[in-house]
Amino acid sequence: MSATLELARQLIAQPSVTPADENCQVILAERLKALGFRIESMPFGEVSNLWAEWGDSGPLFVFAGHTDVVPAGPLSDWDSDPFTPTERDGYLYGRGAADMKSSIAAMVTACERFLAKPRSNGRIAFLITSDEEGIAINGTRKVMDALLQRNVQIDYCIVGEPSSTQRLGDVIKVGRRGSLSGNLAIRGTRGHVAYPHLADNAIHRSVPALKALLGLQWDQGNDVFPPTSLQISNVRAGEGANNVIPGRIEIEFNLRFSTEITAETIKQRVSEAFAALDVDYELDWHLSGEPFLTRSGELIDAVNASISAVTGYATESSTAGGTSDGRFIAPTGAQLVELGPVNASIHKVNECVRVADLEPLSNIYETVLEKLL
Repeated sequence: MSATLELARQLIAQPSVTPADENCQVILAERLKALGFRIESMPFGEVSNLWAEWGDSGPLFVFAGHTDVVPAGPLSDWDSDPFTPTERDGYLYGRGAADMKSSIAAMVTACERFLAKPRSNGRIAFLITSDEEGIAINGTRKVMDALLQRNVQIDYCIVGEPSSTQRLGDVIKVGRRGSLSGNLAIRGTRGHVAYPHLADNAIHRSVPALKALLGLQWDQGNDVFPPTSLQISNVRAGEGANNVIPGRIEIEFNLRFSTEITAETIKQRVSEAFAALDVDYELDWHLSGEPFLTRSGELIDAVNASISAVTGYATESSTAGGTSDGRFIAPTGAQLVELGPVNASIHKVNECVRVADLEPLSNIYETVLEKLL
């Protein structure tokens, strides 16, 4: 059994449903401490965070990832226990196999080999959290705040999110769109449906507001980001009876926005659109993250060359998909790339990773270290 497979199995066996870590970081800390890493536990609330650093000078290269996983759902839906790592037909099955315990295992074994060789100048660190799949308040966000207070500047960062689509290394993520959510409430007057003149239907009131919201043109995107898009995700209204006019409707929506627009501009445009309407509303905003992009630099060059050297294939840069913890790291000035295994099974029943991809992924990480440090 390869070292990466063995460690991946050990991590998958820990039922670390967010925000629980279930000793995953203890396992990692023991491996890293043996390599000479300085280990620091940085818990915030229920969240476990690990900061481990090796070296004293030179550029700082960080491996970032998360030990928490999404819930497995009904165990009867799985072909094997989600927290009993199981190999069959060339795949390793278990919750977190692809997202992203295999990546973390590959990062550790890459460092074990790299640090056994003669080295030049540079530092290596691990930033691992158990709060990526949850609300992401007490994880990487808080660790980065603490590091910035210490004037710790990250030069290069690989986030081990499963970026590949068809085969290992075919896609890397060099940026992500921003995410801005709105919780909109429109007020009317509750009443009997037989006496509409004595009431004000909040659902009816919402129609022109939603039409205005959906009719706004945000931007055209650019060469790396698609146009900003808005989607309504939840609508709540009514009293559960068909003879009551609702006095309130609540609407949740989300915008994934490009670097062509800011969150403040989005808020302003919505406010201006609603000001032209006869509507009594309240609107609360939540910014999950700004868009970020590493357009070029030494890290992308090293990652592209390493993937080619290990797999024989060229890679494609992408900004598609949801958010990641890269949104807390890249804005500090770090060059950042997301690179991990195939993402076809993430968050699904029977999540899995191809066993034959584990050592090549570790070799890619190691080659990147060699090229940069």
